[in-house]
Amino acid sequence: MSSLSGKTIVVTGVGQGIGRDIATTLISLNARVIGISRSSAPLNDLKAELNSPYFTAIQLDLSDWTNTRETLQALDIKIDGIVNNAGVAVIKPFDKLTEDDYDNTMNVNLKACFNVIQSLLPKITNGSSIVNLSSVASLKALTDHTAYCMSKAGLDALTRNLALELGPRKIRVNSVNPTVILTRMGKENWSDPKKAGPLLSRIPLNRFGEVKEVVDPVIWLLSDESSYVNGHCLPIEGGLMSA
Repeated sequence: MSSLSGKTIVVTGVGQGIGRDIATTLISLNARVIGISRSSAPLNDLKAELNSPYFTAIQLDLSDWTNTRETLQALDIKIDGIVNNAGVAVIKPFDKLTEDDYDNTMNVNLKACFNVIQSLLPKITNGSSIVNLSSVASLKALTDHTAYCMSKAGLDALTRNLALELGPRKIRVNSVNPTVILTRMGKENWSDPKKAGPLLSRIPLNRFGEVKEVVDPVIWLLSDESSYVNGHCLPIEGGLMSA
């Protein structure tokens, strides 16, 4: 992935999990990373761990439309890629979802991605790549995931439309759509065999995904190695969609 050396990539949700590993991998490939996180403590921990002049940390609540636009538009730098990784999941039965649950899910998972891309668009160089972290939940109905499924389906629609509109600038836009990934939160949420068993039984590989198995496709989509891949939603789900 030598094509990423010297490139500047904005990564949201770098405080933990997949976003943290994406940022770390990009730095190891000599890319410059502008890492965004809502929480200061994990962001500062990552900054200390990387100890790299190629990493710039920005604490920002992406659900705040105006502050996000002002902060990102003030950046005086050309951008070669964006990874929209920040997201939330409210897992409740449909009849228990509140207006706040709905608004928070849509604001972070969909509206914030729209806002980040639109705010940075004047700074994005022709030939860049945008990768959105979607979910298999955009492609398949999941019990107690109504708001989450809706938000990720919207993100896939955003991906396809931007692939069409930004294609003339050679800006590629794709999403990756994982099933359960064993981040710290994933392990906590799916450690109960009674909960995990029914889903695992529908995955031909009979296991959940590892963080690296999402990070590597994201890095590939950011790189020139995927230069003719545009407008795709890539399931990373061990064959769940085939079962």
